[in-house]
Formats: sequence, structure tokens, C-alpha cells
Amino acid sequence: MNRHSLLPNFALLTLIGLSSPSHAEMEKTAHYLFPNDVFISMKTDASVQHFPAQTLWQGGANMLYTAISPDGKTVLATSPSSQSLYVFDAKSGQQRAVITVGKAPKGVKISPDGQWAYVSNQGSANISVIELNTLQVVDTIKVGKEPHNARFSHNGKWAYVTLQGGAGLGLIDTQKRKMIKVIPLPGLTGPHNLDLSKDGKIAFVRDFVHHVAVLDLTTNKVKKIITVGNGHGGIDVSPDGRYAITTAIGDTVLSVIDTQTLEVTSIELGNGSHGVRSSADNRWIYVTLPQANEIAVINSRTLKIERRIKSGKFPFWIALQDNP
Repeated sequence: MNRHSLLPNFALLTLIGLSSPSHAEMEKTAHYLFPNDVFISMKTDASVQHFPAQTLWQGGANMLYTAISPDGKTVLATSPSSQSLYVFDAKSGQQRAVITVGKAPKGVKISPDGQWAYVSNQGSANISVIELNTLQVVDTIKVGKEPHNARFSHNGKWAYVTLQGGAGLGLIDTQKRKMIKVIPLPGLTGPHNLDLSKDGKIAFVRDFVHHVAVLDLTTNKVKKIITVGNGHGGIDVSPDGRYAITTAIGDTVLSVIDTQTLEVTSIELGNGSHGVRSSADNRWIYVTLPQANEIAVINSRTLKIERRIKSGKFPFWIALQDNP
């Protein structure tokens, strides 16, 4: 296992204005910005980077999507180039297993009870179901063309999967392990990533171009199509339910949607962005900037960039506990 610290680089970027910061000052700043553990995939480095320590955990080629179990003990990361899911111990960074899944695995999500992981295999039009107690693939769910990422309902009874091939949003019965319907998403081009409102009644679905669909899950009707930054990206509903925040790999802005008014505030980042997650306490918004090899930390109260932190190469996706 290749595991090393990048703390000196972190200090240079986060403690601007301090000529000779002490180690204690560096650690204080790191824990201020990252009050809880954050795990970010580094595509080019073939690794997962752990913040605030900034250690790199070696994984597989082109590491993409990450997830952490509800108990905070296990980190998962997909490697589409090796057709694998990498499993890490969240505390030590030790690689526990490498699990073969379907073709071109992209998103990975863990059920609310922590028992199952769903890996969306974009190249084989199915989802690998992994039992986390045994770290074995126990089932495969057939879905539509190009499944990209999934999201479990809050009670775990359903899983929604974006079908980037254009069909819409697939609805999976998790007890039957079967996709029972496809919800159309008129106005979207290639459903890419999604998240759910705090009450679980609305899905915010990001497409591959520059739109977010606001989908009412009680009626399965699209309430509104919102124009956001260009190119595909991630999307996150903050734990307090206030914002739906989406990135744009082909643009310079982060789009922050007020979930009540559905109005958009744009934050200028200057580089294409992809991964996004809010901290569990709603204080920070973390954004990956793959072209700059940086993580932007945004103050959610002011919607201003607090820090830009140097990371590994091509930071892609973000996972943290209590914000699946």
C-alpha cells in the first residue's frame, strides 16, 4: 500500500499570510476546514486521498466514484479501467479487498442500513449488488442503457439510478432486487448524477449538458428544468435541505439552487469542477477542481470560497459520513 502525507502543501495553501506556521497551527486549520473525515478519489493518481490528514491510499487505475459506509468504517472506490471496486479501511487506509464487478463501473452507493453497496456498471447495463459483511457480489440487477449512479431512498426500500443512455431514472425495488419502472425525464440530455431532498420527495437530477431536473417522486413528474453550468457534474443536497449544489466540468461556475425557490446562485471557481459534497454540519461545501488539482472549500453561509487546497492529481468524487 502506497500511503503518504501531503500536509506541507496543504499548509502553504491554507495558511496564506502566516510566514512560518507551526505544525499545531497547520493541524488546527486542517481540522477547522475538515471537522470530519473526507475521502476524495484521485483519478490520475489511482488513489483515494483522505482529508484532513491528506494521506493517499493507493487503489486502481482511473479511480472515480467513492462512498463511505454509514458507520464510517469502510470506504469504497470504483476503478472502471480494472472493472473493480476497491475496499479500504476508513481509519488506517489499508486495502481490504478488490472486488470484480461489471464493465466500466461508475457510481457506488451504500444502503442506509450499511448492508449493501450498489455499483452502477455503465458498460454492462446492470448494477452489482455487494454484501458488505462478506465483500462478495451477491446479485446483479439488469437496468437500462448506461447506468451511471444511484441513490437509495431514505428508508432503503428503493434505489434510483440515472440511465445516461437517455431513458430516464430507473426505480429499483431493493427487496426484489429488480428495476420495476423507468421515470421519464423530459428536458434532460443523459441523466448523470442525482440526489434527494431532505424529505425524500424530490429528486434533483443533473444531466450531461447543463440542466437539473426537479422531479416530484410522488407523481413522477418533472416540476422544473433548471439551467446550470455547462458540461456534466455532480450534485449534492446539503444535509439541512437548503441547497442543491451542482458542478460543471466544462464551465467556471458552481450552481447553488435554493430548494424552496429553485433560484440559482452562481459561484465563480475559474476551473471546471466535478465532485461536490456539503459537510455534515452544513458549514462547508467541498468541490473538486480536476484541472487545477485543487479542492475548493466554500463557506455555505456566505457562498464565498474560503480556501483552495492543493490535492493529488485529478480529484474527482467526494465521500463523507452523514451525507451519502
